[in-house]
Amino acid sequence: MESVKVIDYMERHPVKLTPATPLSSAVELLLEKGQLGAPVVDEENRLLGFISEQECLAKLLENSYHCDLTAKVSDVMRTDVLSVGPEDSVLSLAELMLGQKPKVYPVVEAERVIGIIDRSRVLKAIGTHLKVCFRHAV
Repeated sequence: MESVKVIDYMERHPVKLTPATPLSSAVELLLEKGQLGAPVVDEENRLLGFISEQECLAKLLENSYHCDLTAKVSDVMRTDVLSVGPEDSVLSLAELMLGQKPKVYPVVEAERVIGIIDRSRVLKAIGTHLKVCFRHAV
């Protein structure tokens, strides 16, 4: 299972946001793509932060009381972002995800965001591996 790598299951074309992206646009993009969150990158695709549905929801709720839609991604993004590399083990990532860790991880190579991987993709990887194990066990 250690040989099952993040690169084989990651989303290669995720929504990526910039700090200046209006929060309302970020939410629309996340909903269109069905992503739980998105990396925030600079013009060279370097990871600056991460924004999740939870942060969006909190800020939009606050803004709804004031009829104010001026928030930007930079107003709510987290900068203490956990990321993984493309060659990292899916099994190791699954173990990380058992705790109160993020549901979505940016995949970073040479300081650039090249994708994301979430719990659903990790489950798929483990499920695929288990099917192979059962075929060989019978």
